[in-house]
Amino acid sequence: MKSEEVALYLQSNPQFFEEHAELVSHIVIPHPHGGRTISITERQMLSLRDKNRHLETKLSEMLQFGEENDAISEKMHRLGVAMVAAATFQSVLHTLNFHLRDDFSIPHVALRLWDRPEKIDELPEFTEVSEALQAFAETLSQPYCGSTTGFETSSWFGAGAAQHIRSQALIAMRNGGGTIGMIALGSEDGQRFFSGMGTLYLERLGELASAALARVLR
Repeated sequence: MKSEEVALYLQSNPQFFEEHAELVSHIVIPHPHGGRTISITERQMLSLRDKNRHLETKLSEMLQFGEENDAISEKMHRLGVAMVAAATFQSVLHTLNFHLRDDFSIPHVALRLWDRPEKIDELPEFTEVSEALQAFAETLSQPYCGSTTGFETSSWFGAGAAQHIRSQALIAMRNGGGTIGMIALGSEDGQRFFSGMGTLYLERLGELASAALARVLR
């Protein structure tokens, strides 16, 4: 008989080992981690132990992710409270930059707004942005994460920092459905912002910044 036929027979006749219980104590198979042979019962125990270790590893990873998410949520809460308290355009910018750099450890933060109100000074945040980048911001259904190659945003971080930025996150800011600007976050670590990463907290950051800026610029 072929091995496939034996396997099929045993699957179709689960009562076989009940009728021939003595066989279980005599059948030996190779040890999964060595050259010696072991009984089927011992092999089952080893298999259960391996599964248990795998489940423990998964549980540990889930607990770690949960703790990390709790920490980020706490930071987002602190940022949100501070943004609500900020009463002027300059204080909103200061609050945003302070929390992103000190609380989230994001070394490079830059922001651009498309339109400058009449009573606001000509600040770097209102520097003209190309139509191509504005059109790109309009298409963003979620923040862009990845390389800085091909983006003018790398220049926003300053001439000294631009050449060292290896990854960035671009977050479109919207108010009433229309795009009013963009936040750029930069890092020297090429894997800090990568394609395919989760963007939930980046989206929340964009919503917080948009609401705060729209309020003080109104």
